[in-house]
Formats: sequence, structure tokens, C-alpha cells
Amino acid sequence: MVELNGFAYSRLPTVGIGRERLYVNQLSQAELDELSNKRPTLTYGQAKQAPPSDFIPAHVAFDKKVFLESQGIELNPPEKMIFDPYTELRKMPMRMYVTPSSFDQLKQFLTFDRQVLRFYAMWDDTENMFGENRPFLIHYYLADDTVEVRELHERNDGRDPFPVLIRRQRLPKSFVDKMKTFPRCVLEISNQEVLEWYTVKDFAVGKPITLLGRSFFIYDCDEFTRQFYHEKFGITDFQPVDVKKKAPEEVPQIIPPYNGYGFLEDSLQNCFSLLPQPPRKNFIKMLENDHKVLRYQVALESPNPEERKRRFILSYFLSTDMISIYEPPVRNSGIIGGKYLGKTKVPKPGSTTDNPVYYEPADLTIGATVEVFGHRFIISDADEYVLNYMESNAESFPATTLQSLRDHFASRRTAEQASAAGTGRQELEELVKQVQEQLKHHNYLSNSSMREAFLHHDKDGSGFLDKAEFFALCNRFNLPVSDALVNKVRRQRGQLVWSLAFS
Repeated sequence: MVELNGFAYSRLPTVGIGRERLYVNQLSQAELDELSNKRPTLTYGQAKQAPPSDFIPAHVAFDKKVFLESQGIELNPPEKMIFDPYTELRKMPMRMYVTPSSFDQLKQFLTFDRQVLRFYAMWDDTENMFGENRPFLIHYYLADDTVEVRELHERNDGRDPFPVLIRRQRLPKSFVDKMKTFPRCVLEISNQEVLEWYTVKDFAVGKPITLLGRSFFIYDCDEFTRQFYHEKFGITDFQPVDVKKKAPEEVPQIIPPYNGYGFLEDSLQNCFSLLPQPPRKNFIKMLENDHKVLRYQVALESPNPEERKRRFILSYFLSTDMISIYEPPVRNSGIIGGKYLGKTKVPKPGSTTDNPVYYEPADLTIGATVEVFGHRFIISDADEYVLNYMESNAESFPATTLQSLRDHFASRRTAEQASAAGTGRQELEELVKQVQEQLKHHNYLSNSSMREAFLHHDKDGSGFLDKAEFFALCNRFNLPVSDALVNKVRRQRGQLVWSLAFS
């Protein structure tokens, strides 16, 4: 370092390589001119001579346009570059003096902060494939004139829970003419491209509105929105529009005809589902009427006399309302008996598959005809349990059915009693003969005092005495008594008949 006039500066070297004097910044004018004509290059080697000032490169001299025009080809005039707002903004000076707007945005924010208009809208996209009619909420923020569109999700709608369709922003209503060539997919929309923005006046109930190319139909609004439009614009007509889908016309289900296989209710389930379920059963009825069976004797109605002689047992199961028919085997009849009809429900004649009507216990009366799948049977007799069951549940059966059974069993009981009475009279006559022969053998038949004694103890004159009185009188007159004969007399009348011997 060397100090000069109070300042320090670095000393330049005076000796170079080879101990020769080094001249610093002491080039002559000729050397400087020579260096200026050398073209700088980035490669190693000697510098090239610079081209002359009037030199024109070949790619400029032989321009394509000039070449094509020399060949007689006409070219279109040059086009202007696409308008770029950013490039134009860069060309503008940094400071611009623009007269501020008379609209006070701060006052609008302070006045309408947290005041939002709510509109209920529908987007009908049913024209496109897999499109549907979807509900949306349109929020208009009065503080800054921004719009937000939110989706309304329903339960199990199968859509992801994305609530916002269009985020909160100012939405353009119309654009300037330059927007036809404006690359909107690249650059954002500014005030220079928008001619008009959406305002409160553009939203109305019952009218469609297009937001970013999507058409929404506004069908209703909330109470605050109605009050705001009434105070601001004097609008009072806010009749909501019914946008509910009309219920599709019900297509009548045509049930195919019954093919005769299985039960009607069971086969009908195949028409309602691909995986048919068994028809529901009345389990309470099955528990209450378990093992309760009404049995009837029926005869086959047929023009063949051999068929008319056949007898069957018709069983009605109260738990399931099913009928089974059994034919008892008869020796040497030529017909093998056994099961004639398994347990099944038997429909009445004239019953249809749409409204089947089956036989009930009220239809099974004495003399009634039961048609079972084309075969007719006539009820000729019934089990006594049938009468007892119907009498215990008389409110569940018609009076005609119950009376027919009573008349049938009454006539049968009368015949049985008459038959029993005729048989008892013959036995009684034989018993009288045996008693008289027994008394005659011991010479007691003509004893008048014995007859008077029996008449004296038989005060009611019925001809019957108790066992004690009868044996007391026999001991009094030394009358031999046969135990077998006394027991036979008691079985016949329940009391000892003393008048048998003296009649």
C-alpha cells in the first residue's frame, strides 16, 4: 500500500513474467482499434475478425416472404398479436392517476356485513346421460356482491360430501367483445374483460339464472330475502314454485296364471322377488288349534254306481285350513284304499287366483257338496267332535251349519235309543221267565202274604225296591236269592225289580 495525500492506494506491479517490465493500461490507439474488430467467442482459440458494419446475414437477406413472393406466391397480411392484459399493464407507467369512483365500498361493507340473501335453486341436468335434478343453495353476500353456490346433500344420495360447487366470488354476467379470443383457461378474469357483474337485481324467484355456464332455476327464498326485496325494491310476489318430481305412473303388475304346482300363495312369491320368501303363517292360530281336526264321512258323486259306493274320510285341519281325504280299505272291493288327497287348501268353485276363496268349516254341512279339484263329494256323516267343537264356538259358525249337525245327530240318537229299547224288552221278558221259574220251583209264587209285604214297602208303586229292603224281605220269608240273577236284574234297571216275579 502507498500513502498519497493522506489516502492509501494499492501499488501496481511493475515486473511481469520473465522479469520484464509490465505496462498496465497503456495500450496504444492502434491496439485498441485492433481489439475492437475482433469478435469475442466463448471457445478457446484465436479471436475472429468482426464482420463489416454493412454485412447482412443470409437468413435475413433471403427471407421466406421475399423468396415466396419472388416465386409468385401471395401471402396473407401480417396479423396482430393477441391482446394480453398483463403485457399492456407492463407498458403502462407505474403510477396512474385515475379518478376514484363515487361508490363507497367501505360504507357498503359496514352496512351489509353478515347479511346474506339465500335462494333455493334446482339444476336440471336430466338431458345429459346419467343427469338428474339436483338442489342447490345460492348465497348472495351483500357486503361485497359476491355469490356462492352450495350443494344440498341428502341421506344416502351416493355423492361425496363436497358442500361448495362455486366458491365465494364475483360472478360475471356479460363480457366485452375481446372475450371471444381471451384465453380464459389461462388468465383470470378482471374488470377489463367483464362488461357487467351479477347484482341483487338479477336474482328473482321463479326465474332461471346462468352462473358460469350452468343454468339454475330459483324456486324459493328465505324470509330475510323476502323482507330485503320488499324494503329495497317493493317486490311482494314471492310465490314458491313446486319443483317436486311427479310420481311416476304405477305400472300394474300382471300376475301370470296359476300353473297348478304347489300352493297358490307359495307360487305367487316367485312373481314378487328373485329370491322368494315363504308366505307368512298365522302362528297364533296354529298354536291354538294344534291337533284339532274335524272329520267327515263323504261319498263320491259319480254316474258310475260302483264309484258311488266308495266312502271317504275328509279331515279338516283347523290349524292350517287344509283338507286331506282318506279312503278306508274294503276287502274284496277291487279298490286299493289309502291316501286319496294329501294336506292342501281346496279352493271353492268359481274362485280366482287374484282373490282365492278356500273351504271353511262353515261350508261343511251335512248333505253339502264339496268339489275337490274336479271331483265332487257329498257329506253324509260327521264325527261327534265336530258338533261339540261347533257348539263350544257357536259365535264363529252360522246357525244353519250348527242346526244341520244337531238335526243329524238327534235323528241318529233317536234311532239308537229305539234300537236299545227293543233289545231291552226281549231281555226283560227272558228275565221274568227265569225269576218265575225260580219262585215256582220253591212254591213261593202263590204266597199272597209275600205279595202284600212287597206292595207295602213299595210305597210309590213303581215296582222297584232298594237292595237293602229287597234282601230284608227275602230273609223274612226264607226266600233263596241267586246272586247271578240279582245282578242281572240290577244291570237291567239299576234297582231291584220285585214286580217281575208277581207280574
